[in-house]
Amino acid sequence: MEAIVGSFVLVAASEMGDKTQLLAFSLASRFRKPWVVLGGIFVATVANHALASSVGTWVSTHVPARVMALVLAVLFLGFGLWTLKPDTLDDDGGKPPRFGAFLTTVALFFMAEMGDKTQLATMAVAARYQAPVLVTLGTTAGMLVSDGLAVFLGDRLSGRVNMKYVRWVTAALFFLFGLVSLWTAWRG
Repeated sequence: MEAIVGSFVLVAASEMGDKTQLLAFSLASRFRKPWVVLGGIFVATVANHALASSVGTWVSTHVPARVMALVLAVLFLGFGLWTLKPDTLDDDGGKPPRFGAFLTTVALFFMAEMGDKTQLATMAVAARYQAPVLVTLGTTAGMLVSDGLAVFLGDRLSGRVNMKYVRWVTAALFFLFGLVSLWTAWRG
């Protein structure tokens, strides 16, 4: 249960204000089919995060525990710093989508998550917990909650939520995970 909850909280918080959340808002605004867009986000996230958590688990079984704890500490601390920088979403020039709401969302979301901090965080969390299925469940749920807010409530929430504070809280979570990993490496 710790793997699911830890993964959920970390990714749900780190997704707030992330470029993929901005993409979710943009796709929902463009297509006006929130459930279809959310379905595309779900499919893309499961595929992307299953891959990431599998890689993270594989790495953790082939790297000594103390080294892994140190690597995770550096990654989590780096993610904390990365989170403090606001994301932006580049405009595509208003070109019409070619494949409809669902396939466009799946393709764009999958590609946007490649190398994104939530994908890399999924790898790191999976390496920590060594439970790829549970981590994928937690991170996917976290993405759906955060991106669901963008899809369904984006216009109404955008003026009420100060993203600066959300970024600081998220960075604090990454720093906490990093410090725990540092403690584990030092203790080990």
